[in-house]
Amino acid sequence: MPKKNPLLQPFDTAPFSKIKNSHFKPGFEQAIRDARKEIDAITANPDAPTFENTIETLEFAGQQLDRISSIFFNLNSAETNDEIQAIAQEVSPLLSEFGNDITLNEALFKKVKTVYDNLVEIDLSTEETTLLVKKYKSFSRNGAN
Repeated sequence: MPKKNPLLQPFDTAPFSKIKNSHFKPGFEQAIRDARKEIDAITANPDAPTFENTIETLEFAGQQLDRISSIFFNLNSAETNDEIQAIAQEVSPLLSEFGNDITLNEALFKKVKTVYDNLVEIDLSTEETTLLVKKYKSFSRNGAN
C-alpha cells in the first residue's frame, strides 16, 4: 500500500482512480482515531458549553470519517465484491463501537444538554435551533440521559 492513503488526503471529488480496497481499513481506523480526538477536544474544553464550542463543533467532528464511509458504503452497494464485503464485516463493528462511544459519552451529553437547556436564552437561527434539538434528541433516544 502506498504511504499516502488517498482517503486521508483532502479532496473535493473522491479520487476513485487512486483508491484501492487496501486503503479502506487503515483509512477507517485513522479517521476514527482523528474523530475521537475531535470529540475529546469538545469534552476537554474548560469553557462553558455554547452552541459554537459544542453543537457546531460536534456537527463538524468526524467529517473525514463520514467521507470515507460514504465512499465505501456506496461502493459496497454499487460495485461490491468479496474483498469489499470482507472489509465491511471488519469495519462495521468499529463504526458501531465509535457511534456508541459518542452517543453514550456522558461528558459530551452533559455539554449538549447544557446548551439545550438554555435554548430559550440563546439567540439561534432556525437552522441552529433545529440542529441543537436534533443533536439533543439523538443522544436522548440512544440512552445518553
